[in-house]
Amino acid sequence: MIKDNLAHVKERVKAACMRSGRNPDDVTILAVSKTKPAEDIMALYEAGQRDFGENYVQELREKHEKLPSDIRWHMIGHLQRNKVKYIADFIEMIHSVDSAALALTIEKEAAKHDRVIPVLIEVNVAGEESKYGVTPDEVPELARVIGDLPHVSLRGLMTSAPLVQNPEEDRAVFRKLAQLGVDMNLENDNNVKVDVLSMGMSNDFEVAVEEGSTCVRVGTVIFGARVYG
Repeated sequence: MIKDNLAHVKERVKAACMRSGRNPDDVTILAVSKTKPAEDIMALYEAGQRDFGENYVQELREKHEKLPSDIRWHMIGHLQRNKVKYIADFIEMIHSVDSAALALTIEKEAAKHDRVIPVLIEVNVAGEESKYGVTPDEVPELARVIGDLPHVSLRGLMTSAPLVQNPEEDRAVFRKLAQLGVDMNLENDNNVKVDVLSMGMSNDFEVAVEEGSTCVRVGTVIFGARVYG
C-alpha cells in the first residue's frame, strides 16, 4: 500500500508538472517519515525512495543509525541550536534555518566535520503566529549572513502554507516564495544561487509544484495518518 501511495504521488507530481510546463525530474519527493517505523521506511527504500524528512533530531539520529547509509536525510522541523551537533555529520539538508544564530551554529558544527551543509531559509510567508520562519523582508539580510559562511551553503527557501480546505487558497503563498527566489538570484549577493524551493505538503503539493516547487514534503498521503504516543 505504501509503495502504491508513493507511485500515486509521483503521478500527481508528473501531472502538475505537465500542467505548468515543467520537467518532473526537477521535483524531489521528500517522504516525511516522522513517527513512522523503520519497516515503513524500508518499504519505500525498496521501491527506490532515498529522500526522507524528519522533524525531530532524536528520531532522525536513531533512524540514521539503523537504516541504510545511502538514505538522504533532511531536517524539516524547527531546529534548536543545541541539537545541531547531533546531525551535523550526516544531514543532507536543513530546511528550517530561521535565524543568523542558528546559521552560525551550523557553521561551527559543520566545520568540525570538515563538510559543507546545504540549508534553506524558512520563510513565514503567510505571517502565521503558529509558524516558525523569518518574514519575507528579513530574507535578504539572513541570506547575506549565510553567504559569508564557508561551511554552510544556502540553496534556497522553504515555507509551510496555511492548512486550508481548498489548496487554491495557498497558491499566492507559493507564488510569493518563488518570486523571493527569483529576486535573490537577480541580486546575486555573495554568489548565492537559489535552486531549491521546498514548498507543498500532502494537502497542497500539486499547487506548489505548479508554482515552482522543487521539493514537496509529503507524509500523510504516502504513509497514512500519523500515530502519536
